Amino acid sequence: MAITENPRIAKPSAIEEDEQGQLVARKGISPEVVEELSKVKGEPDWMREKRRRSAEIYERKPVPTWGVDLSGLDLDELVLYSPPTAGRYDSWDDVPTEMKETYEALGIPQAEREHLAGVVGVWRQEPVYEGLKKEYADLGILFCSMDTAVTEYPDLVEPYFMTKCVPPQDNKFSALHGAVWSGGSFLYVPKGVKVDLPLQAYFRMEGAGEGTFEHTLIIADEGSEVNYIEGCTAQTYSVNSMHSAVVEIFVKEGAKARYTTVQNWSKDVYNLNTKRAMVDAEGTVEWVGGSMGAKFVMLYPGSFLMGEGARADHLNVGVASGNVWKDTGAKVMHLAPNTTSNILAKSISMDGGVMGYRGLVRMGHNSQGSKARVQCDGLMMDPESRSDTWPDIQIQNPHVTVAHEAVVGKISDEQLFYLQSRGLSEEEAASMIVNGFIEPVTKELPMEYAVELNRLIQLEMEGSVG
Repeated sequence: MAITENPRIAKPSAIEEDEQGQLVARKGISPEVVEELSKVKGEPDWMREKRRRSAEIYERKPVPTWGVDLSGLDLDELVLYSPPTAGRYDSWDDVPTEMKETYEALGIPQAEREHLAGVVGVWRQEPVYEGLKKEYADLGILFCSMDTAVTEYPDLVEPYFMTKCVPPQDNKFSALHGAVWSGGSFLYVPKGVKVDLPLQAYFRMEGAGEGTFEHTLIIADEGSEVNYIEGCTAQTYSVNSMHSAVVEIFVKEGAKARYTTVQNWSKDVYNLNTKRAMVDAEGTVEWVGGSMGAKFVMLYPGSFLMGEGARADHLNVGVASGNVWKDTGAKVMHLAPNTTSNILAKSISMDGGVMGYRGLVRMGHNSQGSKARVQCDGLMMDPESRSDTWPDIQIQNPHVTVAHEAVVGKISDEQLFYLQSRGLSEEEAASMIVNGFIEPVTKELPMEYAVELNRLIQLEMEGSVG
């Protein structure tokens, strides 16, 4: 049954039709596009004002000149918003056929029935499916699209949305996001509630030359526990597209939140995200991720450890093959006593791909008794590929412990020879070595995601040993 129906709207000045008859905003960002976007969504005044201020900040902020090469990204040539043509549904049977077939091919409905507490599905920047099992809704858990949350739960959303965690002035792309965000998911877990099954959001980019700007807001209240999973894919086109999401996670005192993502972008996507968590006393945030595909990536999930005893764990594996260039890493700010962080970054580069780790650990003035460990491991599959590390460790309190280790190397000829002497082909031997290399990350993924990540890496590796 449809929750809300979105009839085809009249075509205002900032909205046009593309060649397929799909309603889209005019290319580029302008006050008219931002205003029309907010009007189409029926947003309250406070959100419209946030968008307006973000657009002003975007105009003033420069494009970053460090990290990946962004000279080929022309934001004026991108469609930044596509108005909805479908409704929002709480049954997979009612989802339009094209969308439903894609989600079914990805296994999302079956996973919801068997392994998940709830699912939010976003298609071409707009939510089309929202589902939360009754037993979890009865516990007071809120899980829906971000668009729904803005209108139905403003008292929860407004104090958190792009205020202290990821403000629009953080960087040019966070400002752009604040102006034209659409889609994404909202999750609130009440005090003391421990969710025993994961909740999942799935974002699908459709359309050439578009930007997508999903916003994820997670609030784990005091003493709660939750595991949130996010998946992203895109079709392949011959023109550039852009993904610039924002993730904001608030972990209250004694709570625990795990954010898991496996992204498999087509290799025409600029993936430029801002992800951050604020963790109160005795709280824990866990970031577990796998990054596949995309053309250029800049991604540095950050954790602000605000209260005594707070903890952050960052585990990530990234793969760059061919012309892919990824500049990734993690940032942890220890701002209270006896806080702990652990960063493990695994990267694989092949066929001339470039992987970079750019990390920051800051021990603040009030961080006495805190501990941090950083480990960056890079594996290069051939002489043409590259792996770089740029660690930044800032210590403002002498009573802390920080350890850093970085190892970059090529796949071992001795290991390949040994495995081949046991009857494996060169590709099978290389796959076994790679699986062992990334195992510390994949063992933290849900089973189906670990299998999927291994499969994607195998596909990337075909013919890449040399």
